[in-house]
Amino acid sequence: MQYLVSVIDDSAGLATPEEEAATDAFNDRLQAGGYWVFAAGLAAPSSATVIDNRGGQPMFTDGPFLESKEHLAGFWILEAPDLDVALKLAAEGSRHCNRKVEVRPIL
Repeated sequence: MQYLVSVIDDSAGLATPEEEAATDAFNDRLQAGGYWVFAAGLAAPSSATVIDNRGGQPMFTDGPFLESKEHLAGFWILEAPDLDVALKLAAEGSRHCNRKVEVRPIL
């Protein structure tokens, strides 16, 4: 089963060098344990473009989908045998990156 672990940030700054090093070490552990599928950090919400093509003509809007104090800063896609393992790994990821995370099964 695969899980999306979303990293939720409420600051405007980037990760500190210590947070980056801890996250890199966590990523290495995920890879060594066979849990790693993919991970990435994301650019600031101000760099986003929202596209809506439901009306036959695409509309492009600069900026995030919605204004919020929190935003998606990055994510992991993990392979885990069950939700309990995914939650345990996500809790470790939260500690290492020093951010809140959200876990969702991938359908």
